[in-house]
Amino acid sequence: MRYSRTQRGFRSGPLAWLILFLSVSLFTAACSSDKKPPPPPPVPVLAATVTEKTVPVELKVIGNVEAYSTVSIKSRLSGQLVQVNFKEGQDVKQGDLLFVIDPRPYEAALRQVEANLARDKALATKAQADAGRYAELIRKQFVSQQDYDQAKATAESLGATVNADQVAVQNAKLNLSYCYIKAPISGRTGSLIANQGNMIKDNADTAMVVINQIQPIYVSFAIPEQDLAAVRKFMAIETIKVEAVIAGQENTPEAGVLSFIDNTVDKTTGTILCKATFTNESKRLWPGLFVNVVVQLSTQPHAILVSSRAVQTSQEGQIVFVVRPDLTVEIRSVEVGRTIGGDVIITKGLKPGERVVTDGQLRLVPGAKVEIKTGL
Repeated sequence: MRYSRTQRGFRSGPLAWLILFLSVSLFTAACSSDKKPPPPPPVPVLAATVTEKTVPVELKVIGNVEAYSTVSIKSRLSGQLVQVNFKEGQDVKQGDLLFVIDPRPYEAALRQVEANLARDKALATKAQADAGRYAELIRKQFVSQQDYDQAKATAESLGATVNADQVAVQNAKLNLSYCYIKAPISGRTGSLIANQGNMIKDNADTAMVVINQIQPIYVSFAIPEQDLAAVRKFMAIETIKVEAVIAGQENTPEAGVLSFIDNTVDKTTGTILCKATFTNESKRLWPGLFVNVVVQLSTQPHAILVSSRAVQTSQEGQIVFVVRPDLTVEIRSVEVGRTIGGDVIITKGLKPGERVVTDGQLRLVPGAKVEIKTGL
């Protein structure tokens, strides 16, 4: 058979080349589909090792610092304030002279009662001598019984007067001593309310100054009622240590001991008031300051610890990504206990020595390859 020119051109023209090209492309694509895609690169993560330690069993609450004792200084008599022997905010010691009330009126009163005592003592001495003479005379019947009884009564009356004068002298000396107001405790003075030259009333409504004892010092705090039994149990066995952590000074807590548990649970809050005593040698604890309180009850041996950043929350509960020896990860469910600093206690799901991912979990799936970095 012969073909026309047109038919031969159709066989060898551009359409034939196009068909050939498409055939080769389909064949190449079919061959390339048999090759597997390259594996994804490892996911960079941070990891930490699960550890086993003995950890403290402790309670953490908010506490408030209180003065060990507080004394409001008031005058016990009236008069003009003539001396102030300290500056407000100054530390004072027990027995230091703080104020002096004008003592002159009380010195005069003391001299007067002392004079009365001297006079009445002289009269009492004479009356005793007269009563003695009358006793001798009545035996000889030189005086009447009435005269003797009168002399004896006069002597006894003047003796009682002397006793009353002695009490008056003691009272006057006591009033004079009240002119010199001394510090009843060692502590730190507050704002000075009464200044030199003021007229002072006895037992006025406003204190002249307030002294707070800050060495030692209290930290008061409340614990939940469900922890009361444990606290009392350990307190009966040994002294319970307490730490007070000042905000911004977490690395240098103050150490003290639990010294007081209230006798009533607060019905409105379900808590019970406790106090810890601190020596406060550095005077870092100040009345009114809020602190974080850590009550150390006992220790828990063989606790499994892991960084709290490793624990994630899923629909099934709390999980961690465990790094296998071949650097692939698996998801494992865990049960979490107490928090210890930046770590948590794992009660179930992990063993000491295993490695868990602490950062980079969002890019992970089970079986994913990881690359452990020192920082992301």
